[in-house]
Amino acid sequence: MINSHLVCPAPVLPPRSLMDSTYSALKKRVREKLLAEWASLFPTLGYYLHPPAVCSRPFMGLSKFVAGRIHQMRAGKSYQAAHPTWRSSDADTSCPRCGLEPEPFEHAILSCPSRQHGRSRLLHGVTDVGPEAPLCSSLPMLKRLATFIGVTSTGFPPTMFPPTTPPSSPPFSLSPPKVPPAVFRVFSLPEV
Repeated sequence: MINSHLVCPAPVLPPRSLMDSTYSALKKRVREKLLAEWASLFPTLGYYLHPPAVCSRPFMGLSKFVAGRIHQMRAGKSYQAAHPTWRSSDADTSCPRCGLEPEPFEHAILSCPSRQHGRSRLLHGVTDVGPEAPLCSSLPMLKRLATFIGVTSTGFPPTMFPPTTPPSSPPFSLSPPKVPPAVFRVFSLPEV
């Protein structure tokens, strides 16, 4: 029915691996040009250590409140003492919890002695908070960081949640309370 000599031959496509590598190379070049244009139009401030990215940060998958706190602390724009954006620039930058050193993001997460209890339970083994650190890319570690931030009130306004310290002894006695004997009266039911 169809004359085979009238039908155009099917085009020969390049191998799949060649198409994939070409696409990846083009995508990489477009991202590099986009980031270069962003850097020229909106230069990153000197104190912000995290390079711009085309895709969203892994912590953006957390709740909005915690993701905002993490972003603010990484950017140096949170309520930590070393971040002077929320108060006067001549105020004391030492950590209000330990008073040993300034309180940037690194100190609050990695070395503040008053947060040692939460850090040992939730962030054991974390040694870096930089952009390439596992803490910034691993979802399970980010969830533990979010819990740590909530439990220790890190990066929150000072009056929003007062800092808590782990109790050195239980706040209550484990022995039963002493109750006057008059409270425990035995009532007998009439026999039927």
